[in-house]
Amino acid sequence: MLLSGKKIAILATHGFEQSELEVPLAKLKAAGAQVDVVSLAPGEIKGWDKKDWGQPVKVDKTLDQVSAADYDALVLPGGQINPDLLRVEPKALAFIKDIYNQKKVLAAVCHAPWLLIETGIIKGKKATSYKSIKTDVMNAGGKWEDSEVVNDLGLITSRNPGDLEAFVTKIIEEVREGQHAQRSAA
Repeated sequence: MLLSGKKIAILATHGFEQSELEVPLAKLKAAGAQVDVVSLAPGEIKGWDKKDWGQPVKVDKTLDQVSAADYDALVLPGGQINPDLLRVEPKALAFIKDIYNQKKVLAAVCHAPWLLIETGIIKGKKATSYKSIKTDVMNAGGKWEDSEVVNDLGLITSRNPGDLEAFVTKIIEEVREGQHAQRSAA
């Protein structure tokens, strides 16, 4: 298996875009990784599926139960609601920054680059996002590109749910490559 022995966290809360959590979860597990859905509280979180509430997903661990040292990578699903709720949570922001500062793979899709903005990670980095937050990324110092997937030393961003296949393929490639020692801390 491509990711045998690797551990990946998916950080989300209510309002995550359904496919942006479920597709990486399924594909990363199929590649052999242990994948934990991490959230603010135990139980379930409810997705958003295009225009209405989607299906709940079981939370495997809370932020209080994990640390960056536990994982090889972190995936941040988008949707408008999910990253907006997470970007005001100090524990979520600290976890994201710790993953990045430990030079591990950090992947954000759609609106999730808001979390990269809030943590200061995006400054000076090549990135993409959903088109409606392009200006937010640029105003935070990100080098926005209109590309399906952008990788800047293990910082992976993707535009939208239509690009999930390429997004997950790049996550697998980067996790297999390992830590990005040349990356500077946020």
